[in-house]
Amino acid sequence: MKVNQIDVESSMKISDLIDEFDESGVLGAGKVARASNILVDMIQDNDMSVFMSLGGPLIPGGMRNIVTKMIKEGHVDLIVASGANITHDLVEAFGGSHYRHEGKDDEELNEEGIGRIADINVGSDDFTIFESEILKIFEKISSKRNVISIQELLYEIGLLVEDENSFVASAARNNVPIFAPGLIDSMMGLQLWIFSQDHDFTISAAGDMPYLSDIVFESPKVGAILLGGGLTKHYTLASNVIKGGLDSAIQITMDRPEAGSLGGAPLEEAKSWAKARCGSKLASVVGDVTVIFPLIYAAALDKLE
Repeated sequence: MKVNQIDVESSMKISDLIDEFDESGVLGAGKVARASNILVDMIQDNDMSVFMSLGGPLIPGGMRNIVTKMIKEGHVDLIVASGANITHDLVEAFGGSHYRHEGKDDEELNEEGIGRIADINVGSDDFTIFESEILKIFEKISSKRNVISIQELLYEIGLLVEDENSFVASAARNNVPIFAPGLIDSMMGLQLWIFSQDHDFTISAAGDMPYLSDIVFESPKVGAILLGGGLTKHYTLASNVIKGGLDSAIQITMDRPEAGSLGGAPLEEAKSWAKARCGSKLASVVGDVTVIFPLIYAAALDKLE
């Protein structure tokens, strides 16, 4: 099959452009098209539970509304998030914001109480709001129970958050469980530790496993949208080992495979560990999640109309 040249027209929809990528079929364009096609298939398959992992600074990087839309549209059934993405979602839910970096020196930012994530800034005032509000929520939850799993904690938090754009709140209201195995490695984790110093309140990571394994076993098929690498990617993959691996998956990452890290590992490698089934539909795209995923999801929405 020959490589077709990509045509661009002023009247094109995003799905038309992705179709042009598909007709080309090679290099980055081909990989993006394959990922988009697999995404559509996963969403349309009523027998498939779609898991999504959120690694890297996706929420401060502008992806919050997209994740929330996917929850509300029923396009994702389970989320594995980093503690940082949960924290940054709640920063905005509690009235804080994220800001564009204006080129100031990092030592100057430090003096002004501003933390930098690449070209994103977050002020200490925004975290102060977060810390105040999350401690109030911990008080309410701990008054009802003193041992709780991470997933249950995030569900209870979501029910107490009043922000329609919050993915944590939307997940709770739409019965989409959120798992966060690395929750302690975040500003929320720090506040949990501080709170536990003078409260009888224990967070159980192992407490998530019966519920997660039940979801995997009860799903006829499982697909995954892996955004970024690291712990969230591995937890999503590893949760499916108990049933022979994922049936379908896409990943978008900036990590490279040469160093052997999981973040850069092509999804085909997961087959050797039974984290993806032999014969599963897989697509790995090397690139910036905040550019590529909005494109392929927008194209999917075109095709799902």
